[in-house]
Amino acid sequence: MSIAELRQLAHNRGRGRAARATPDNKAALAFLGPWVIGAVLLTLGPILASLYLAFTDYNLLESANWIGTANFERMLTDARLHKSLLVTFVYVIVGVPGQLAVALLLALLLDRGLRGRAFYRSAFYLPSLLGSSVAIAVLWRLVFGGDGLINASLALIGIHTDMSWIGNPDTSLMTIILLHIWTFGSPMVIFLAGLRQIPTELYEAAATDGATTWRRFASITLPLLTPIIFFNLVLAIINSFSSFTQAFIVSGGTGAPSDSLLFYTLYLYQEGFGSFRMGYASALAWLLVLIIGVITAINFWLSKYWVHYDD
Repeated sequence: MSIAELRQLAHNRGRGRAARATPDNKAALAFLGPWVIGAVLLTLGPILASLYLAFTDYNLLESANWIGTANFERMLTDARLHKSLLVTFVYVIVGVPGQLAVALLLALLLDRGLRGRAFYRSAFYLPSLLGSSVAIAVLWRLVFGGDGLINASLALIGIHTDMSWIGNPDTSLMTIILLHIWTFGSPMVIFLAGLRQIPTELYEAAATDGATTWRRFASITLPLLTPIIFFNLVLAIINSFSSFTQAFIVSGGTGAPSDSLLFYTLYLYQEGFGSFRMGYASALAWLLVLIIGVITAINFWLSKYWVHYDD
């Protein structure tokens, strides 16, 4: 066999090995295709459309008219928008720490080898599945109504009142915050998983040195749990800013009483589907994206000062 034939044979074998080494991605593309199409048509497409509509005057019935930054300029003098921002920020600032604190406390209790732990874990997680449902929001109206369970319980200890906690502007928002705190199941389960990852040797060494329970929590549990706390914090803030169902059902979709339950998402809904100012509603949606993005970025920047990762 000549040298040229040997070279040709080696070349053919190399091509054969290259062909066998090249994976066949047709099956993967076939499975990914529907998801990619859905992501483009149902997610990316509407996002880009809303960005365009934010600079238009659009009422869903007529063609959109380009008005530039007029929608964003209107936000500066929109009193109801400012009220909705205040209500939403109070809801986030009070509700998120309260929910995470309750979730962490119960996770610590369940991590201590409590009998029937699986049952309690499921029972505590159940409100998270139901907390954003219409049924629970309706139930909350009955519990905090004028003749609801709260007033009936107060009457048993001699406190008689027919005040509607939902209908009073001074207490209505707090009732919704309590509902939010009540749905602590998801962060609790995540905290419980994080607690299981902390080595028991650290606690044994601390106990040998005479560290108290509080000292072990402050010096071992809390620092090693900060990545989980940060994760739950970011998710809780995003979910709180996007809360809608509770305020819509409890207030009847109006934000009553006296706009004390006028959440940002509820106001956005009113502008888009109540007043048919879809252009302004799109601008409000992008303002919400900006707010969440800025707060999330700040959280990531601050995390380097208090979140401790195990290297």
